[in-house]
Amino acid sequence: MTPEHFQQLIAGVTREIEGRALDAALADFLNQRFPAHGAEFRAIAEACAQAVAAGWMCDREHGGIRFGRVIKPCPELAGFSVDVVEMADVAGPHHVHPQGEIDMIMPLEGDAKFDGHGAGWFVYGPGSAHCPTVSGGRAHVLYLLPQGSIEFTRR
Repeated sequence: MTPEHFQQLIAGVTREIEGRALDAALADFLNQRFPAHGAEFRAIAEACAQAVAAGWMCDREHGGIRFGRVIKPCPELAGFSVDVVEMADVAGPHHVHPQGEIDMIMPLEGDAKFDGHGAGWFVYGPGSAHCPTVSGGRAHVLYLLPQGSIEFTRR
């Protein structure tokens, strides 16, 4: 798995969602078009596992969370950035999504859930905020952020 091949996999998703509002309807669309049991979802999940093992994804760690920005916002991904985290039974730092956030949840161990959601897609709308939390096991979570926009806050 190379960063270039990974970007091609993600481009298959971003081409389908370009220009759509970040809302519950988008989450429904993603879960139907790229279901957790489907080939494309599994290919991205496997690519993440391989890239983490190779050391170029989730190459930083803080507070028990492995993380990293994999792709900066770019036209090839309709202006989205890509971040991937690996979390196990932990809450991350509080942040705001000025333009929204699309989450691809990939459980690795146990019955891992991200903010209460199992394997699949979840979308936070513009202006939303949370402390990202994985409970019930370990998971990779891929974040698509419009223009890479995220604001970490102090609580």
